Amino acid sequence: MLEPDFRKICIKRQCELLQINRTGTYYQPKPKDGSQILLMQLIDLIHMKHPYYGSRRMVEELKGLGYEVNCKRIQKYMRLMRLKIHYPGPNLSKRNRQHKIYPYLLRNVPITRVNQVWGVDLTYIPMPKGHMYLFVIIDWYSRTIIDYQLSNTLECDFILRCLKRGFTKAKPEIINSDQGSQFTSNDYISLLKEQEIKISMDSKGRATDNAITERFFRNIKQEKLYLYAYETVGELRALVDEYMDFYNRERKHQSLDYQIPYNVYMAA
Repeated sequence: MLEPDFRKICIKRQCELLQINRTGTYYQPKPKDGSQILLMQLIDLIHMKHPYYGSRRMVEELKGLGYEVNCKRIQKYMRLMRLKIHYPGPNLSKRNRQHKIYPYLLRNVPITRVNQVWGVDLTYIPMPKGHMYLFVIIDWYSRTIIDYQLSNTLECDFILRCLKRGFTKAKPEIINSDQGSQFTSNDYISLLKEQEIKISMDSKGRATDNAITERFFRNIKQEKLYLYAYETVGELRALVDEYMDFYNRERKHQSLDYQIPYNVYMAA
């Protein structure tokens, strides 16, 4: 069978043949200007140093550095970056209010074994010309990174792919996340229900409910990503891969009585 010459077929018919939405073919992504990229990089650095700063204090910090910004603009960037403020207050994880929210199942629950609880989350990583997001799955008992993946969008597909890879290695009793739209989406919820995994979500305004994963994100940024210059996604991915291997197999963890996460996970 001969392949059709798509250059001779109108856009509407091409979309019908490929079974895609025609409106998406006309969309041209708007490039971020240099000032937005720089501000988001500065916001991330300030947040790492002061994770309790809300948008107002962030604005004052940026003004002190010579940037004329307002709260509305900074709130927009902080939501895009999915920053979580570490005090009881507004939850900056963007939530789809049409999606069902599940309760937090882990308050006062002792974590006593591997694969009892996995935590999942996303973090923003600045790039010289844009940004990436890092998704991780971490076993709460051993602190082992089960799997991870980088993406340049917040679409749910890459999260589902990473979870499915993780399930080929093991399956937890509970998965905990925040209330972000990726973790309340029908596809995410359906996948966990198919695997018969209990769904737990952080309480609104309580970033500390997923503190283990948040602490890991601070570690990888402070101990690796902010110490090295990277220009491309390939260079960033190499740094992330290197740190993940170090963290799992070499880095002694204080909460594990200075044992190595992977050793704890495999010994259980």
